[in-house]
Amino acid sequence: MLVDDIGSFPLPSAIKRETFEAAYRLARKHYLEGKPLREDAFVWQNFGTVTLEAFKMKLSAGLDVANYPQQYDGVRQISEVIQQAMEKGTFTVEEKHAFLPEVQLIKEEAKHLSEDFKRKIQLRVCLFGPLELYLRGIGTVYYADVLNEYAETIRRFAKNSLLNTEYVETAVVSLDEPSFGYINIDAPKDDVASALEKAFSFKGATKQIHLHTPSRFAELLAVEGIDVLSFEYAASPRNIESVSPTMLAEVDKKIRVGIARTDIDALAAELQEKGVKNPAPEQYVEDETQIRKRFLAAKQKYGSLLTFTGPDCGLGSWPTQTAATLLLKRTVNAVRKAQDDAT
Repeated sequence: MLVDDIGSFPLPSAIKRETFEAAYRLARKHYLEGKPLREDAFVWQNFGTVTLEAFKMKLSAGLDVANYPQQYDGVRQISEVIQQAMEKGTFTVEEKHAFLPEVQLIKEEAKHLSEDFKRKIQLRVCLFGPLELYLRGIGTVYYADVLNEYAETIRRFAKNSLLNTEYVETAVVSLDEPSFGYINIDAPKDDVASALEKAFSFKGATKQIHLHTPSRFAELLAVEGIDVLSFEYAASPRNIESVSPTMLAEVDKKIRVGIARTDIDALAAELQEKGVKNPAPEQYVEDETQIRKRFLAAKQKYGSLLTFTGPDCGLGSWPTQTAATLLLKRTVNAVRKAQDDAT
């Protein structure tokens, strides 16, 4: 069983978001043109260094599989490329354009990262899935050809994110579908399943799908391309009641359960109610005892079907990188200690 994270991470306090986003867009342009990022001081300082330092924080927290630090808007990182493709009358992004600058950067710097951490880097790559991007770009009205093109675009981004070198390996690709079960495309269930099958039609990594509600969980069990289904548990404890081990075992699926809360607004509100007006970073983070308790409950229910765990959804809205890193460390420590006690 591996500890991973969902993806997003705060920017350092010294970097303005608009500066980072400008550097991000330039980094994409440089990669397309084959220009080294280090030759552009602005891009290297405001994208390259920022991304690498955040990724090192995740690795230093002890994660078995660390997601690239998603510090650019997760929808826009793909939708902006799709918009360029739409100028040519298609929603399918050309292969050469279907890449994530963060993954390219980690690939280039993998030797140094591997040497620093004395191990082969196990990378997790998250992407918003075709259903979420369709909802954001088109809405709920269903056009079969358009959804199919969205799915093909996501497949290309996923395939081009598969790294396997001496220093780094893409261990997990996760498609995030946060609206699935809340807001849905007016499409037949079979067509939704087919779109996900297309998006997941690549080889070389464990394939996760991350949900915020398990209300339509059963429909995904028939999607052969999915290896691991993931849902929020720490902030939404009732979710675990909807997913039985039998459901998973019958179709040879595994589960990832979030065991540490990341719903920062709710956490902040609870601290306010307790009279804590200016919380220190560590006050936002649950203690290891609570995290461990959730892990043990999930482990007791799912046994060997629980192949991944970690925090709930991403940490992009957290107040500081220090607080976000502490949450990752406490989650790792809680799981490790529980595992050690079990042996």
